[in-house]
Amino acid sequence: MPVDPLSDTLGLMDARCVISGGFTAGGDWALRFPRPDRLKITAVVKGSMWVAVEGMPDAVRLERGDVAVFDGSRAFVVASDPTPDPVDATRLFADTPGPMIRYGGGEDVVFVGGHVELGRAGEELLLHALPPLLHVRAAAEEAPVLRWLLDQLLRELTAGRAGADFAADQLAQLMFVQVLRAYLADADALPAGRLRALADERISPALRLMHADPGRPWQLEELARAAAMSRTSFAQRFRAVAGVPPLTYLLDWRMSLARRALRDGETSVSALAQKVGYTSESAFSNAFKRTTGVAPRRYRDVARAALTG
Repeated sequence: MPVDPLSDTLGLMDARCVISGGFTAGGDWALRFPRPDRLKITAVVKGSMWVAVEGMPDAVRLERGDVAVFDGSRAFVVASDPTPDPVDATRLFADTPGPMIRYGGGEDVVFVGGHVELGRAGEELLLHALPPLLHVRAAAEEAPVLRWLLDQLLRELTAGRAGADFAADQLAQLMFVQVLRAYLADADALPAGRLRALADERISPALRLMHADPGRPWQLEELARAAAMSRTSFAQRFRAVAGVPPLTYLLDWRMSLARRALRDGETSVSALAQKVGYTSESAFSNAFKRTTGVAPRRYRDVARAALTG
């Protein structure tokens, strides 16, 4: 099967999307959330509400089926309208047991929220590429799937059925992928980087080759030919969307694979060197140390000590 670079990258990110609970509110209300310091997802299941992000000039109205993704760098307020004084959300959630929080009178609005836990590779890929607020509208191509996922999530959070926590985690993972697809659909608006490169159709044939066989000594001419472009045009296009030259991208991808293998696998350093395209262990070790600041064996020891400690 052809290699899908986005799936390849998501697998390396160690991304885990966790829905922490739901919220129902009525009347006039407003809640302030502190800076999450991680990706946070809020999805409207019923009604509508406003979101105001610290440092952004305008509040955004979320309708039923809309999803908001916060990059985690700023505090934000969700509210029935922009006028009420906000209440500290952390105190409210801490004082209320259970996954569903009720606030105010009635159920004018229902939303679910959660966060995305990322490994180091995921943080490098996403946290510097996302805007403070990403608004996925219900009219987006991914909206029907998102609405179904939202309905299922709400059922899992409220029905109290066996396996609900596990099911909610899996549904949240799928929701994260759909949100990311909606974001990638407007690739031209993304800053240069790996995330934008994964969505660029012109260089995608070359990316698929590098991801399918990262250990091969790819030449610029081969990659340009796969993309049906001249060597110069390909190099310029790749750098414009990825932020780095093609062979630098390949080096970064090899080092990402190597870090993952050293953390999680039992492959020897010499075997790993060959797998990611180096003819000798010493050449791989030198490249790895230039990239990470530590030798491969030292990296493995520190990573495993952190896991066990």
